[in-house]
Amino acid sequence: MAEEEHRCQAPRLCENNCGFFGSPATMNLCSRCYRDHQSKERASSAKIAVERSLLGSSSEQPLRYTSAVDPSPSVADPTRTVEAAASSTAGRCGTCRRKVGLTGFRCRCGMTYCGAHRYPEQHTCGFDFKKVGREAIARANPVVKADKVDKI
Repeated sequence: MAEEEHRCQAPRLCENNCGFFGSPATMNLCSRCYRDHQSKERASSAKIAVERSLLGSSSEQPLRYTSAVDPSPSVADPTRTVEAAASSTAGRCGTCRRKVGLTGFRCRCGMTYCGAHRYPEQHTCGFDFKKVGREAIARANPVVKADKVDKI
């Protein structure tokens, strides 16, 4: 019977006078105004909850703020910075910022480059190819010295 009464009622305009029709189920607001009202209500309740938690914790113990940066002085790890840079620019050329997608070329310095900047000379690569080559040759060709023979 309540459904019949609901159907028989004339449509009402939204209480915010936006020009759309509202319903008693949505506090005589249209769907858009009701959604806005709900989001404001959630935001205010969340703000109140945060304030209560801050007030409750401040009486118990002082707030301690921690920073994301490590305050202790330490030696910078170059592999870590390369990995962070590579993850933040994934899918883009390190020089011209062009989207490379799956066709990008991964350099030994850790960055991804487009076809035009794939060579180390074209993107001012910081990787020391000579040092790596020297180390590879030193590992492949160990120094062999024979024992000296006493002359008679």
